[in-house]
Amino acid sequence: MSPALRPFVLAACAAYFVAIVIVAAWAGRRTRSAGDFFVAGRRIGLVVAALATMSAAFSGFLFIGGPGLTWRLGAGSLFIVLPVGFTSGLLCWSVARRLRLLAEIDEIYTIPDAIRRRFGSPAAQAAAAVAILAGTVGYLAAQILALGVISETVFSTRDALGTWSLPVVTVAGMLVVLAYSTAGGMLAGVYTDVVQGGLMLVAAGGVLWCALSATGGPSRLVGSIAADPRFGPAFLEPFGRAPAATGLGLFFVFSIGTLGQPHLLHKFLMLRDPRDLRAMPAVLGTSQSLCIVLWLAVGLAVPALVAQGAMAPLTAPDDATPAFVARFTPPLLAGIVFAGAIAAIMSTADSLVNIGAAALVRDLPRAAGRRVPDELRSGRLATAGLMLAATVLALAWGDLVALLGTLAFGIFAAALAPALAVGLHWERVGPRAATASIVCGLAVHLALESLARLGTFSGTGAALPGVVPGALALAVSFLVLLGVAMIERDGAADRDEPLRTVLDA
Repeated sequence: MSPALRPFVLAACAAYFVAIVIVAAWAGRRTRSAGDFFVAGRRIGLVVAALATMSAAFSGFLFIGGPGLTWRLGAGSLFIVLPVGFTSGLLCWSVARRLRLLAEIDEIYTIPDAIRRRFGSPAAQAAAAVAILAGTVGYLAAQILALGVISETVFSTRDALGTWSLPVVTVAGMLVVLAYSTAGGMLAGVYTDVVQGGLMLVAAGGVLWCALSATGGPSRLVGSIAADPRFGPAFLEPFGRAPAATGLGLFFVFSIGTLGQPHLLHKFLMLRDPRDLRAMPAVLGTSQSLCIVLWLAVGLAVPALVAQGAMAPLTAPDDATPAFVARFTPPLLAGIVFAGAIAAIMSTADSLVNIGAAALVRDLPRAAGRRVPDELRSGRLATAGLMLAATVLALAWGDLVALLGTLAFGIFAAALAPALAVGLHWERVGPRAATASIVCGLAVHLALESLARLGTFSGTGAALPGVVPGALALAVSFLVLLGVAMIERDGAADRDEPLRTVLDA
């Protein structure tokens, strides 16, 4: 980063940190109960909930992971974001609506709470809590790793600390997130999500303009990539450098799998009025579509600029966004982009760590027939352990931010999407079907991801090259759910009247 640019970026980041300190202090004073800590007291309105959901969906995945994955896969990476055109409506009008109605008939603060209320099964609640813990650690690790990548650029720690740069700034970022998430809980996370969402919307439009200006417009951008032998026309084809199985698998996971993402669904439990869900797809879908522009603009501009000789080839794909913003955006916009990226990462991390803490101190004990005496205090303490585990994973990962995020997204999708998407609409799905689906989805996904890391499942030369582990695990989870539901007999036998009203709504 040039010396002339750094003051603007540091000023924007400082302004953001001041804002989150104010939000954390305000939220801390209003967080007096477990309900305040885990579901923001159920006081959230339409616009706040929509922006918070959008922010939680994208975060470091959008700013750092997306352009980095595009550098590696080409246009095939966009299969992750293509479902945005319909997932907001699918999410709000199917799963989210019935989750919020469940919260009207019982004390439901978490997704495992909702699963127990729907299926009457402590085993299903425990399985969901374990899946959420596994996915939360992975998603948190992706946010922490992305924060470290950005901080290296903003604070120039790479030059000052050498090989220790990324570990140092990663741990520092973890401590900042831990401080304000512990103080303000979900209420702090929601309102920092709103700040983040506003910054992302401003940044996306500005970055698109700068990308087109720097590359010479759409025609020259495309022509430069196609003419360079390092990229070639294949880079811009629908599947890019990825096998067709990868593109289709990513589309499947990031469309249907969205219905199992607890950090998104949890926002709907905070809604003050469930009727807001009728209008939310318009707000959520529009804001998501605008923010995707940043992924597309940077992801294609960087290879075009490398092909034109205006940028050196990247040494690490995740450097795409920091390198582009530092060189090709005006100082004020660069400050907004970097502050928006840090805001995205930290607010999403806050939401995730609180969901994970709820699984530890609320869902698992209740599934075992016990209750933690002081859930508020215990929830705050649990965040420290989760952040430590996520930081260790981030430092040990050694690969792209987007791939770590995809792993976590796949865990949530395979374990939770079938039980929620089908179980909230079909009475025949009983406790055995839900539990079997959650356990099988989680186990298959973790097994396939482990094999993929070893290069024996979906890597080059493997038996199923290009297959996305999360996609196969999600398909298995659906098959298990449907198969067990067809043979078990107690799917709808013991339904109480309030629950029947929700399922018939």
